[in-house]
Amino acid sequence: MNNIDLHDNSSGENHSYNEDNSTREAVTIINCILNAPLMLISILGNALVLAAIIRTPSIRSTPHMIMLCSLAVSDLLVGLIAQPIYIAQQLTKDRYVNYVWKIIGPFLCGVSLLTITAITVDRFLALHYHMRYATLVTESRVKYVLIIIWLISLLIPFFYFWKISVQICLISVFIVICLIISTFSYIRIYRIVRRHQLHINAQQQAVESSDAENILNITRLKRTAMNTFVVYIVLIICYFPLYIVSSVSKDWKIGWKFSSTLVFSNSCINPFLYCWRLRELRAAIVKTAKQVFCQQTEVN
Repeated sequence: MNNIDLHDNSSGENHSYNEDNSTREAVTIINCILNAPLMLISILGNALVLAAIIRTPSIRSTPHMIMLCSLAVSDLLVGLIAQPIYIAQQLTKDRYVNYVWKIIGPFLCGVSLLTITAITVDRFLALHYHMRYATLVTESRVKYVLIIIWLISLLIPFFYFWKISVQICLISVFIVICLIISTFSYIRIYRIVRRHQLHINAQQQAVESSDAENILNITRLKRTAMNTFVVYIVLIICYFPLYIVSSVSKDWKIGWKFSSTLVFSNSCINPFLYCWRLRELRAAIVKTAKQVFCQQTEVN
């Protein structure tokens, strides 16, 4: 009787173990399938953004475009290097591939997150210090900030070889700091836009006339606030789940898989997001795409 009980329990445990393995394998396959198109879109989208900025001298020298160029480079490398290594690590479970992923992944995604945060702060400064913005945010200062961002992001992955819990803690801290800074910047942007709108409305009522320039200013400010808000929401959706997972448990493998894919998706979304936000960038991308398409047609 005891032998039968032991056999039955063993069979149940093996069945449960097999179910766990099959579930993990299914999750891994689904996750890799999700990453494949995101990787291709990220490569094509960010390569096109970079080509458009490089081929358009009139926009590439501005501080804002320099930051966008840095973001496009990091997002392009995410699709070109980080995601293929991540997919290989998921499928092969190779120890050395895992080491490379632990360095490349946090580094490139960290650059992307910090650069988006810097761009959000830049938009706040452009509104808050609109008269002194050109003197405060110069090309050289932006380049120094970007160099610091790349160096800081490069240091984080190496904590993995010292103590993985420290690396996870640092990732959580960086994510929450960036989200707090972005939240603060958006709230201030909203208040500035709201204050300007009330001020302009009061002026219009005082003179009982509609000033076309004031209406244009309100429209531009509203567009800036809305664009920044969309970037902020996308940032929250893509990075906050990773913060939750890293704060809850480092052993929640399914959570890590899908939260990492969400972070990757941010590199895929950014080119479309900033193309939609910036009219001059959108025009440059359309022009570049037409030139590339025409060249390919002539070659064929």
